[in-house]
Amino acid sequence: MENQSNGKSDSHLNIPKIKFTKLFINGQFVDSVSGKTFETFDPRTGEVITTVAAGEKEDVDLAVKAAREAFDHGPWPRMSGADRGRIMMKLGDLIDEHVEELAALDSLDGGKLFQMGKIVDIPSAAHMLRYYAGAADKIHGEVLKMARPFHGYTLMEPMGVVGHIIPWNFPTTMFFLKVSPALAAGCTMLVKPAEQTPLSALFYAHLAKLAGIPDGVLNVVTGYGYTAGSAIAYHMDIDKVSFTGSTKVGRSIMQAASESNLKQVSLELGGKSPLLIFDDADVNKAVDIAVLGIFYNKGETCAASSRVLVQEGIYDEFVKKIIEKAKSWVVGDPFDPKVQYGPQVDEKQLKKILEYIEHGKREGATLATGGKRIGEVGYYVEPTIFTDVKEHSLIAQDEIFGPFLCVIKFKTIEEGIKIANNTKFGLAAGIVTNSLDIMNTVSRSIRAGTIWVNCYFAFDSSCPFGGYKMSGFGRDAGMHAVHKYLQTKAIVTPLVNTPWL
Repeated sequence: MENQSNGKSDSHLNIPKIKFTKLFINGQFVDSVSGKTFETFDPRTGEVITTVAAGEKEDVDLAVKAAREAFDHGPWPRMSGADRGRIMMKLGDLIDEHVEELAALDSLDGGKLFQMGKIVDIPSAAHMLRYYAGAADKIHGEVLKMARPFHGYTLMEPMGVVGHIIPWNFPTTMFFLKVSPALAAGCTMLVKPAEQTPLSALFYAHLAKLAGIPDGVLNVVTGYGYTAGSAIAYHMDIDKVSFTGSTKVGRSIMQAASESNLKQVSLELGGKSPLLIFDDADVNKAVDIAVLGIFYNKGETCAASSRVLVQEGIYDEFVKKIIEKAKSWVVGDPFDPKVQYGPQVDEKQLKKILEYIEHGKREGATLATGGKRIGEVGYYVEPTIFTDVKEHSLIAQDEIFGPFLCVIKFKTIEEGIKIANNTKFGLAAGIVTNSLDIMNTVSRSIRAGTIWVNCYFAFDSSCPFGGYKMSGFGRDAGMHAVHKYLQTKAIVTPLVNTPWL
C-alpha cells in the first residue's frame, strides 16, 4: 500500500456532536468575559469544527479565584487521600464509558488515529487516574533522627493552586499526566489546553464534575498561549506551573515566574532523541523500533527518535530496509483503520516540516524517501528519511516535530556516544544491541532522562519521564510526579527528660 490521502473519508467515521465549547470555571461552563471565541480546525480538511471560548487574563483571574477558594476553604485538600482516590476512580470509570467519543474528539481536533485513541490514549488516561488514586493515601512524611534533644518530623502538604499548560500532540495523555498527580496531592488547578486541541479537555471537565470533584478544584480555560497561557505564568496567586511544550515557551514561563511571585515551575520541553543501533543488533528488529520511534503519532512526539545513529557494519542494510518500511506506511484519514498516521496538527506545522526538508537538501543530506506533501486537502506529509546526515547540520540539531528521520553513520561506541550527546536536548534515547556491556556503557553515558533498550516509547504510569539539559526539569509519571505538587514542612518540638534521642 502506498502513502496516500484523499482528505476526508466520511465512510470511516461517526463524528460526535460537539457538546462543550465554553470555559469551565468553578464547576460551570461559562462564556469568556470578553465574549471572544476562536475556531478549532479539522486537520483532515482544514475546515472549522466549531468555535470555542477564548479565555484571557480576566478569565484566568476568575479560574484562579475559584481554585484558591477551593484550596483555602474547600473540602478537596482536607479530604483523606482515600476519599480523593475514590472520586478519582469514579472519574476513571466515566472515561471508560466514553472511550469512543473521547477518541473521536482527539482524532477530529488533532488528527490522531481513532483506533489508537480507543486502544491506547483514552484507556491509558483512565489507568493513570487509577494509579494516582491509589497513591493519594500513601503520601506521608518521615520521622527525623535529630542530633539534639528535639523531636522532628516532616509533613507533605499540597502545593496549592497549580496552572497546567499542555500541548496539542497528546491532548488526553498530557491532560491526565498533569492533572492526576496534582489531584492526588490535594491541589486545586486550572488547565489551559493547546488552542489547536481544546475539545477533549472540556469534555474531561464535564466528567470531573459528574465524578464528584468539588467545584473550583479543576478548571479549564481554553485560549491562546500569549493571552491565557501568559496570564497563568505571570499570575501572583498561582503556586506552581507545570508546562509541556517547546523550549522557547519554557524559557518564557521561567522568566514570568521570576518576575511575578517566584512560583515553582516544572518543564517538559523539546527533544532530538538519538536511537543508537549497534552492529550486533537484529536489523529487522532495529528497523521496526526506528520506524515506531519516528512515525508514531506522525512524528509529533517530544521523545521521537528523530536521529537514528547506525554503526557502519550494518548501515547499508539498515538504510535499505527502513526505506522499504517507510514506503509501506499508509498515511490518510485517521478514522480509517488501515491508516498508520494521519495529518499534521495544522498548516503551520506542515509548513515547518516542508521547510526543514528543503534545509536538509541544501545541507547536502540525501533525501532517501518522502519529502513531499500528500494531496491538496488536509495537512498530510510523506514519511521522510534523510541519510548521510552530518551531526552538526540543522536537521540533526533542531526539533522538527514530524515524520522526519535523520540517519547518521558512526564507527565506534565512543563516537556513537559523542554524537548522541551532541544536542542541546536530553529527553530520551534508545539503544538496540544484544550486548549487555554495550547497553550498560551507553545507557550510563547518554545524558537523557529516559533510555529505552531494545524497545521504544515504553511509557508507564509508574515510570518517571522528563529531561536533562534544555529538555527541561521535573518528572511526570511515577511517584516523582506527586512530589512535584507537594511542599515539605519540617516540624520540631523539644524533648524534655527523654531517655534517648
